[in-house]
Amino acid sequence: MKPPFISRALCAAATLSCGLASAQTTAPEPAPTPSLKEITVTGNPLGATDLIAPAAQYSGAGLLLRSKTTLGETLDGTPGVSSTYFGPNASRPIIRGLDGDRIRILGNGGATLDASSLSYDHAVTSDPISIERIEVLRGPGSLLYGGSAVGGVVNVIDNRIPREPLFDEKGGVGGKVDLGLATGNREKSSGVLLEGGNNRYALHVDVFNRETGDVKVPTDLACSKGGVNTITNRICNSDSKVRGGAAGGSVFFDHGYLGASVSTYRSNYGTVAEDDVTIDMKSNRAALEGEVRNLGGFIQSVKGQLSHTDYEHTEFEGPKPGTVFKNKGSDFRLEGRHARIGNLDGVIGFQAENNTFSADGAEAFAPYSKTSQNAVFAYEEYATSWGKLSFGGRLESVKVESLGNPLVARFAPLTRDFTPHSYALGALWNAAPGWQITSNLAYTERAPKDYELFAQGPHVATKAWETGDATLDKEKSTSLDVGAAWKSGANSFSANAYVHRFKNYIGLLATGNTYGQENGALNPADLDGDGADDNDPDNKLLPEFAYTGVRARFVGLEASGNIRLVEGASNLDLALRGDLVRATNLSNGQPLPRIAPARVGASLIWASGPWGSSIGFDHSMAQNRVAPGQRATSAYTLWNLAATYRMKAGVSNILWYAKVDNLTNQLAYSAASVLTTTAFPKAPLPGRSLKVGMQLAF
Repeated sequence: MKPPFISRALCAAATLSCGLASAQTTAPEPAPTPSLKEITVTGNPLGATDLIAPAAQYSGAGLLLRSKTTLGETLDGTPGVSSTYFGPNASRPIIRGLDGDRIRILGNGGATLDASSLSYDHAVTSDPISIERIEVLRGPGSLLYGGSAVGGVVNVIDNRIPREPLFDEKGGVGGKVDLGLATGNREKSSGVLLEGGNNRYALHVDVFNRETGDVKVPTDLACSKGGVNTITNRICNSDSKVRGGAAGGSVFFDHGYLGASVSTYRSNYGTVAEDDVTIDMKSNRAALEGEVRNLGGFIQSVKGQLSHTDYEHTEFEGPKPGTVFKNKGSDFRLEGRHARIGNLDGVIGFQAENNTFSADGAEAFAPYSKTSQNAVFAYEEYATSWGKLSFGGRLESVKVESLGNPLVARFAPLTRDFTPHSYALGALWNAAPGWQITSNLAYTERAPKDYELFAQGPHVATKAWETGDATLDKEKSTSLDVGAAWKSGANSFSANAYVHRFKNYIGLLATGNTYGQENGALNPADLDGDGADDNDPDNKLLPEFAYTGVRARFVGLEASGNIRLVEGASNLDLALRGDLVRATNLSNGQPLPRIAPARVGASLIWASGPWGSSIGFDHSMAQNRVAPGQRATSAYTLWNLAATYRMKAGVSNILWYAKVDNLTNQLAYSAASVLTTTAFPKAPLPGRSLKVGMQLAF
């Protein structure tokens, strides 16, 4: 038998990491809890100070003030990052116009497993209230984590496995308490984190809970829930309940550590597109991690990670359970840093992942499947007098099996094998004092996912009949990324330009056919145009969208900066940001679907002693360059306001905060959301909302 897979690697990359000016950060941050060091670990396997890959990091007050109910909305507005926005309860990040399985979502550097890439209404199993830091790596520098990370990596860090001692030999206890209330969605949220130990061990426990009601918007909408028809100024079926927790710990040795954690995540939320459909989700994860340093031979240190996830969610139609989705799998990663050879420093590694997926019910549009992949990778940096060069590669072996479905005849067993390989070359040039120029050239291959190969059925959440193509080849792309960054004291500027050219971009594209939702009949008669089979009025028709390999091109620009306007007892900064991406199906010359428009934003940030405040806006231009059948969107501007106050109470630091999102109560629709086309006008972006809260750290 062929082994489950192998890979060899790369990361390397282009651009600098000044892109972090999301500018909703205000005020001095509270004293940190004794958990995380403020270093960027994603895309930084060598611990370098200067990153070649464009990166952003959010933690502390900066993360607190931009935090929303989903990971995608929390990161939306970061230069180069938008959101799939399936209402307030489900969204994934979109990076440089690329979404789904082209974006790798990690937990503490290891793989996470859910069903969020399968459908826009499936939530990511991570709630911002439980996160201590988020790192975003854009572009081909993320290839260290696999061909499926061609768009970028989002690493969610929670310190559930401490990597270094939190206290000295005398020991101690620290922690954090978060409380929040919001008006727009009637949110009530709370979280508690406790950490203790000494220089030989550390323990971590956290729990969190969030409840929200239907989200208020600046327009009236029709709602039909539980058989009752109403007109309301809230998004129908947008309430949610989220809860979870974890326990973990580590033992520290003279030259390393060994730790483990267990965590659980529960969510029950409305799907927005259908007024009576809710999703009850649960995910349990166990992880083991360790590192041995200062080995003294050619391999100087070895780090290993192992995790197993058991994910399941049930879609309810009213009180009646419907389709059940399950995904179970494991991830193993072993990485070794070799001894320095002249000016050459680097890591080599092995990664293995496997998962089994199943869907049972009327909306099982993909068969049971099993995916196994192995990879070997290498990443090297060569120091020079003017900067550094980086290069690397990744070789994978991927096996994707359709196991059919005993209850669905249209799914047949089938197996595909792929051997993706990826390479990249990057450079960083210290061009002048305060200036750095970066660039990266990469070639990437990605194996098709199980649903891209084998899907065949109704996907009601997106009002489509999805059809896979079992003959699909690997998705292949060549990308170039060039960046420039400048920093002088509190003043900074960063800009990145990029182009991705795909030889076989796997897109979900309209075919012009229709299928009967109930009986799967192809192109039933609909002479009266009512969207139902003329011979069976209860059989609604769904347009067919097929996974199709096309030539495609993504080009874009990202920029951010900070200008210190006043410096002294009080500081006043102007933070600027902007991005644009243009995506084209080169096979037919038409735009690719769901691409965010050009965006610009700015914030004034004031800080004086314990006080801080900010006021800013994010402007999205009109998006009229849309794929056939997609709805164009109008321009809009969202204003935000925030204020913070920091105080000391005994051994504790307390941060009080208040923020207002969408200050002017602007009605807006997201160009990157499928709902803007399939469920218009049911799901606009949230209206004005005031949130107040407190974070206590001790």
